[in-house]
Amino acid sequence: MNDSLGRRERALLGAIAACLLLALIWLRGGLNSTAPLEQLARRSLDLPVALADGRPTIVEFYADWCEACRAMAPAMAAIEQTQKDRLDVVLLNVDNPRWQPELDRYDVNGIPQLQLFDADGVSVGRAVGARSSSDLEALSTALIAQAPLPQLAGVGQTSPLEGDRDLRGQANPGTMATPRSHG
Repeated sequence: MNDSLGRRERALLGAIAACLLLALIWLRGGLNSTAPLEQLARRSLDLPVALADGRPTIVEFYADWCEACRAMAPAMAAIEQTQKDRLDVVLLNVDNPRWQPELDRYDVNGIPQLQLFDADGVSVGRAVGARSSSDLEALSTALIAQAPLPQLAGVGQTSPLEGDRDLRGQANPGTMATPRSHG
């Protein structure tokens, strides 16, 4: 009797493990490694490289499990492909502790969040929340043309904080002030 109970328990544990594996595969974009979010993240430049190469940059703070991030991925990939010689697209996964300094620096409290940089690597604005293809196109066009950011819900220009420095140690007029930044 104990032997049959042990077999049932092992079978149940095996079934649970298989279900968990399938759920993990589904959450990571399926067996298809060509999922747009995963492809874009793999092609992404390192942030310091992107900010120093003389092209405007869109940084997306995202997570693999974020449905809005996954829904935006095809449009972000299209922007990255069509503007690859004029604009950098960088993805930073909020679940990776490596990016904690950037999460703190750019006050990432929700995802997706886009941080927008001019060709000099200076933060000029941010967009919070999911963006449509047309929103992304308008933002990228403005960055490339060095024009003011379009008036879209959840998009704002950033203002300087005294003593703020960019990743290269230069004065950064573009970090958004938050209630936590006032002492």
